[in-house]
Amino acid sequence: MQEEIQDIRTAMITSKGQICIPSIARNLAGFKKGSKISIVVYADRVELKPLKKKNMNDALSYMLASEEVLAEAWNTPEEDEAWKDL
Repeated sequence: MQEEIQDIRTAMITSKGQICIPSIARNLAGFKKGSKISIVVYADRVELKPLKKKNMNDALSYMLASEEVLAEAWNTPEEDEAWKDL
């Protein structure tokens, strides 16, 4: 079963690899300020999913898998500097 598209928006990726999720997309997805999300990367797409108790087991699996993959890329002096004030 194919899911119905609710909205399509674009975003720019900054030099630090950051994006701003448009408010309509945040509202439709149920993202709120300070909420945690999982980022799942497939060969043909990236999915952002809210971390909710009902899908926490899946989210934990994604987080554990991504931690090893991303640790090398994110454990740099440049990343430390970029995030030091957050």
